[in-house]
Amino acid sequence: MSTEQQVETLPSGGSFLARTKEYIADLQGEMRRVTWPTRAQVEATTAVVIFTVFAFSAYFFLVDLIMGSAITRVFAIFGVGQAK
Repeated sequence: MSTEQQVETLPSGGSFLARTKEYIADLQGEMRRVTWPTRAQVEATTAVVIFTVFAFSAYFFLVDLIMGSAITRVFAIFGVGQAK
């Protein structure tokens, strides 16, 4: 027993204008189904993103500071980078 599935095919022919109109109509239909966030949700997620950016930048600043200092000390121990 085989089941046949109907596959909706997109019109391959037609004018550019007709395909564009169909695309815009489909796009408008999809945009009506979108659940848009409230202003409060947007503000809250924006605050989280800004805080996270500052937190990561502080973390990487400290890691860079510590690693730079450690590498400078290692070079000083082996006398690398000193003028003769």
